[in-house]
Formats: sequence, C-alpha cells, structure tokens
Amino acid sequence: MAETRTNYILSRDPQGGRTARPEKAPARAPKKQERKKARSKEPGLRIYDGSLDMVFFAVVIVLLVYGIIMMFSASYIAGLSSPSHDGYMYVRTQGIAAVAGVIMMIFISFFDYHILMNSKIVLIGFLGGIGLLTFTSLFGDEVAGARRWLTLGGSPEGGGLSIQPSELMKPILIVMLAYLVSKSQNKSLGKKDLWRYGIIFALVCGNMVLQRHMSGLILMAIIGFLVLFIGDVPVKDLIKLGLALVAVGALVAVIASALGFIDLSYVLDRFSGMSSADSGEITDENWQTSQSLIAIGSGGWFGLGFGESKQKYLWLPESQNDFIISVIVEELGYLGGLVVIILFGLLIYRGFYIARKAPDKFGMLITGGITFQIGLQALLNIGVACNAFPNTGISLPFFSSGGTALLIQLAEMGVVLAVSRQCEI
Repeated sequence: MAETRTNYILSRDPQGGRTARPEKAPARAPKKQERKKARSKEPGLRIYDGSLDMVFFAVVIVLLVYGIIMMFSASYIAGLSSPSHDGYMYVRTQGIAAVAGVIMMIFISFFDYHILMNSKIVLIGFLGGIGLLTFTSLFGDEVAGARRWLTLGGSPEGGGLSIQPSELMKPILIVMLAYLVSKSQNKSLGKKDLWRYGIIFALVCGNMVLQRHMSGLILMAIIGFLVLFIGDVPVKDLIKLGLALVAVGALVAVIASALGFIDLSYVLDRFSGMSSADSGEITDENWQTSQSLIAIGSGGWFGLGFGESKQKYLWLPESQNDFIISVIVEELGYLGGLVVIILFGLLIYRGFYIARKAPDKFGMLITGGITFQIGLQALLNIGVACNAFPNTGISLPFFSSGGTALLIQLAEMGVVLAVSRQCEI
C-alpha cells in the first residue's frame, strides 16, 4: 500500500512555544471546463423590487392620459370618414394599447435590466429585428410609395393588425450598441470595432432608405451615435465611422437610384415643400405643412376649445398621427402646446437623471439612449408641424395614433423604471 506523506511546518503558539501543524496544500488550479463555465455565465431573469422613480412614472402617466384625450378629439372625424364609419375606432385601439402598455411597463420594471446584457438575448433580438425590418422593406404594405408596415391577420381595412417594425428596431439598436460599448475593454475603436459598428448601422439605416423612411433614418443614426458618444467613444473615431458610412451610403444610393431600385426624388420634394409653405402659397407638395400652420395660427393663446378644431375635418391629413400637435394647439391654444413641451422636458430631465444615477455603464447607456430617443422624436415631430424641419412622417410619442408604437414606448419606459429601481435616488 502506498504511503501518504504529509508535510509539517513549525509555528509559534500563544505561550511562546513551537508546535508542528500540517502544511496547507496549494489551491488547486481550476480545470479548463470549470474556467470555461465561469466565463460563460451570463445574466439571467431576476426580480428586483426596489423603489421605482415615482416622478418619472407620474410624468409618463400624465403624458399618456393627455395623449389619449387629444388623440380622441383629433381622430374622431377621421374615424367617421373611414369605411367603418366609427368615430371611436382610433381611440378604442389606443385605449386598449395604453392599458396593456401600462401593465407591461410595470411588469418590466420589476425585472433586473441586466438580463439585456445576455449575449444570446442581444444577438437573437438584433437578428430578429433586422430580419423583420428587411422583410418589411421587400414585402411590406406600400403606402404612398413607402414600405414601412406589415399587416398581420388580413388587411388594415379588414381589421388586421398593422405594425411598423422600425419602431421595434429603435430600442433594439440602443440595447445592442449599449451592450457592445459596455463589453468593450478599449475606448478607441479598432478595425474590428469599426467593422462591427459599421455593419450594424449599414443594416439598420440601409433598410430605412429602402423603406423610404427618412425620419427613421435620421432617428436611428443620431440615437446610435449618441449611445457611442456617451459611452466615451472618442469623437475622432465617431467622425471616422460617420464619414465611412456616409461615403458608402451615398455611393449605394446613387447606384441604386441609377438602376431604378429606389427613387430619392421625394427628399428634394420635401425640402421644396417646406420653402414654398413659408411663402404662403398652398400646393400639393406643401398641403400638410400649410394646413398645420393654419391650425396652429388659428389657436392663438387659448385655442378654439376642446373638440372645436376645423382643420381636422379632413383639411389636415394625418391629424390624429403625425400632426396631432397642430390640433392640440388649435383647440387648446399655445398654452396647451406649451404643456406638451413642458411634460416632455420633465420626462427628458428625469430620464437623464436616472441615467446619471444608474449603477453601471450599461444601465446609463440604455436609459440615456431611450430618453434621448423619446425627446428627439418629440422635437422632430413638433418641428415638422411648425415647418422648422421638412415633413418626414414622424409621430409624437404617447400622442399619435398607433397601438404597437405606444406599446413599445411604454415597454421602453418600463426598462427606464427597472434601472431606477437599482439607483440610489
């Protein structure tokens, strides 16, 4: 039988003598399989029941209620004029989405947001979003030459569910970039990083061009670069990445336009319509913008009264959607419009406050990105209605008609509230 040998070492006891004790064996190096398992462990589904930011939550609820009330007023005539002749059609859909969205927002707020740092979830989410976006670009419903929508369960007129995948892609892009920036060990972008980010932006923005979705293109590009910027990526690297994307995008756009795959002439039409509306001449190109300016000018300081808008009687197309702020000002005056701006200002301020207090970089990036997305979208929508920007077809968060968009926005608010539960506020 083999003899086991134990080594002993001498140590001094409390009385000053010496005693012999067994020598501790050196720590065993972890096996290769154990090291691999430790490295592959990623965030899972966990509940976190800390206190949420009640200020942010209250502002979201006020925006939501205000938005539903004004969307009902702006959409009633459009609903009566639809094939169903139902004045409550839009507000019914919006109301159902609002109730479901608030429940989902509160539900999401209880989960640890670090689950979004799971590489499998991030990759599946991004690839799924890009796949849905590409399918829409190729086979989506065409409206006025643009392919931005998919209808599930029949046609929109037949009660089918119409969704806009680009709305879903906004938070997916924010999470994807926040994940990559948080995992990166170097601030400067190497060649691999430039290729990685370049491919992400090319896939997203390329689909926006194919869908003739200029507002989506602007939003995705600005939001994406903002996430990289607040993630401490050097400005020189962002300029390098931006110039490369612009050069490649311009080349592809020229070639595709020359071959007849896409028609970008509508971009110039939007700019010309913007300038002609300032002259006071009403044409087909500037009809929406001109009617929007008439609605805003008719409201004055105190408005014509709730439900008393004249432009929503089919003079102002999409009064319940892209140009709802014009109806708000017409009915409630400049004061009513100012309340909208103040509420969004409070939302943005509190969102950035939560981002600053976030416990880690990933929480800061997703909260800052989502807050900036909502704020930028509101700014562009109001700017278009006032003819400060070309008409890009961008909706006003929490106000414009669109059940799926509202659900996604409230889900995003749930993520911000989930971060706030782990902040020391």
